[in-house]
Amino acid sequence: MSSTRACNLSVSIAVAVLFLIAGARHAAAFNYADALDKAVLFFEAQRSGKLPPGQRVGWRADSALSDGSASNVDLVGGYYDAGDNVKFGLPMAFTVTMLSWSVVEFVGDATPSTSRGEAEAAVRWGADYLLKAATATPGALWVQVADAGRDHACWERPEDMDTPRAAYKVTTQSPGSDVAGETAAALAAASLVFRRRDPAYSSRLLAAARQVFDFADRYRGSYSDSLGSVVSGFYRSYSGYNDELLWAAAWLHLASSPSPSSDGEYMSYIRANGPNLGGEQDDYTVSWDDKRVATKVLLSKVFLQNRVDGLSTYKSHADHYICSLVPGAGAGQGEYTPGGLLFKDGDSNMQYVTSTTFLLLAYAKYLGAAAGAASCGSGAVAPAALVSLAKKQVDYILGANPAGMSYMVGFGARYPQRVHHRGASMPSVRDHPGRIGCDDGFQYLHSSEPDRNVLVGAVVGGPDYSDAYSDSRDNYAQAEPSTYTNAPLVGALAFFAGAPNPGHVQR
Repeated sequence: MSSTRACNLSVSIAVAVLFLIAGARHAAAFNYADALDKAVLFFEAQRSGKLPPGQRVGWRADSALSDGSASNVDLVGGYYDAGDNVKFGLPMAFTVTMLSWSVVEFVGDATPSTSRGEAEAAVRWGADYLLKAATATPGALWVQVADAGRDHACWERPEDMDTPRAAYKVTTQSPGSDVAGETAAALAAASLVFRRRDPAYSSRLLAAARQVFDFADRYRGSYSDSLGSVVSGFYRSYSGYNDELLWAAAWLHLASSPSPSSDGEYMSYIRANGPNLGGEQDDYTVSWDDKRVATKVLLSKVFLQNRVDGLSTYKSHADHYICSLVPGAGAGQGEYTPGGLLFKDGDSNMQYVTSTTFLLLAYAKYLGAAAGAASCGSGAVAPAALVSLAKKQVDYILGANPAGMSYMVGFGARYPQRVHHRGASMPSVRDHPGRIGCDDGFQYLHSSEPDRNVLVGAVVGGPDYSDAYSDSRDNYAQAEPSTYTNAPLVGALAFFAGAPNPGHVQR
């Protein structure tokens, strides 16, 4: 690279960084602690099973209390993933992994104690279910409850469900390394959340994680192939299963080693298999399906904090990803709306926004602790610039956008009123004890009336590439929330709620 080109690149990076910091300073001030409380509360609205005495979302009631009984297993509990009443194992496990990572990294002493307690309860609710799914049947992992096609043909409250609740599993003969790998990652990450507060529970989670990972690695195959139409139209694993195997190994290393720098069995696995499993090409995003970039950021933490041999390549790959997000710093992979929102897909785009925002903050923390920066060609991007970009995304969600609208339900003066969510759209069992049947429920789906119940804390799919949003229940691409959208946002909000100066990364 010529000296002139290098100089121009350095100047463009500097200008981009100044722009980001200035934008963050002039953004509207938000009560991040309140947003954090609401983001965590959303998980209570998504609970399946017997609700606990401390349930705060009063318009919900017990549901799906016989899940698994037809297969002679107990699969009661867990989360409904979005606006429907199916329990999908892959996105649920990813939700638990990201929620656990949020708690481990950012929901700490600086955040209100109630927030930490409720966030841990949200992790435990999902981890309890995954523990059941992983240990109920030797040589198998239960990965879904309910016939998704039949469920989506109805518009019913969870409390009224009468659609088939068949349970589906992957086995040694019909493997599912993707969903099993993610489940192992979730159990291992959750074990870190409870390592000090509940060591016995943490040990159970870790033991199950080891078992499920061995199953995933030994019997390789995609659950999309094994279960076919059961999952292919809903949560098909497009990225394959290699990313989940490396992702799970990284979490197991962190959860099972005496120290991150130790050379345990999972670090040996990462060294031996990482180049083949991690892949050179990334999709420049992270989602319930693709964990390649997230794994590289996680392994960069191990490298930056401990200088572990053989992991420097993950830092290089993480830098490349991060540089692609900062305007003027990289190859320009990241695209933004005119209002500044990261844009990946018109279908539930906010899931990519919240995951990317979390990775920006996590990587900024790791770089800051190591007094480092992201290497972008001949220039560098400091951790503070990553925090500024992350703040812009969070503030956009909360209302600093062209529409002046909060995309978190119940936060701010103006937010979506017609969420694509069965329970929120229909009168609660408390207000309407009589059953509302499958077909009768569609009057609420297609109604222009506001939701009967406010789904507090839910982050909807979000606006389109032009920052336009249609507040219609029928518009599921923009109006449907999900647990895997909220999970990484919990960490981001905890960071800003606890940081005395959100633009500063402590070392």
